[in-house]
Amino acid sequence: MKPRVISVVGPTAVGKSKLGVEIAKRFDGEVISGDSMQIYKTMDIGTAKVTDEEKQGIPHHMIDIKEPDESFSVAEFQYEVQRLIHEIDARGKLPVIVGGTGLYIQATLYNFNFSKEKKDPSIIKRLEQEKEAIGLDGLYERLRSIDPPQAEKIHPNNERRILRALEVYETTGKVMSDYQEQQTGESPFRPIVIGLEMDRSELYERINKRVDQMVEEGLVEEVGRLYEEGLEDHQSMKAIGYKELIPYFKGEYNLERGIELLKRNSRRYAKRQYTYFKNKMDVSWYEVSEENYHDKFATILADLAGMME
Repeated sequence: MKPRVISVVGPTAVGKSKLGVEIAKRFDGEVISGDSMQIYKTMDIGTAKVTDEEKQGIPHHMIDIKEPDESFSVAEFQYEVQRLIHEIDARGKLPVIVGGTGLYIQATLYNFNFSKEKKDPSIIKRLEQEKEAIGLDGLYERLRSIDPPQAEKIHPNNERRILRALEVYETTGKVMSDYQEQQTGESPFRPIVIGLEMDRSELYERINKRVDQMVEEGLVEEVGRLYEEGLEDHQSMKAIGYKELIPYFKGEYNLERGIELLKRNSRRYAKRQYTYFKNKMDVSWYEVSEENYHDKFATILADLAGMME
């Protein structure tokens, strides 16, 4: 029988980590982080990693498995998480994927294979040269003309994903969105996807407070240390929470401006996460608020017990 998998999704700061732990406690599970940035060691505050106290003794996987100077792809994520799902299931435990990056979750649950296209060094080199000539904006506009649906899902500053989408097109003659549309078929698992949503103004207030808390806990020092280590141009530092503060360390604007941009980008990211899961996956949604977490989580746990019978 296919392994049962629970996935908890939704926008940043909505309470997914807390729910994941509660599900794992109730159904004898182990948590797999679905966040593409929590894989990096020493990048703790900006990625909002769960603390040992918050884990409540529940094993957590896919955290602190890469150095900040290492790259990481959706294909690697898919391979590692699928392996973990089978391992956890074989131990008689329930795999609970918590959070994160929509494409990574969808690719794992529905076994996408677009990322297995072999890389062509000559095409990669030429795209890099084009980037130098016309800038990342030029490449992004080119992607918009070739594959509008995929461009819509990629931030204009996400160099790695822009280059990858163009590379796949030039290597195969097929656009990335076509691969994704063709690969949302049968899952190799029995997934139940639980989504948390929240009134937008309340969520945005939570995001702003979370950023303030990160700063209090030492986010600026964390980013400064990574910057001093020469990691500015690595994939890990392109994440929200890090890229906004790099210009501060370069003297391009003050700290207040960096924090303001971090809050804005976090709010925009939350909106994109919500839109992705709403449009791309079959999700059972539950609206939560500061006042009703306890009752809503009890409802979710009861509903899950029924779904898994």
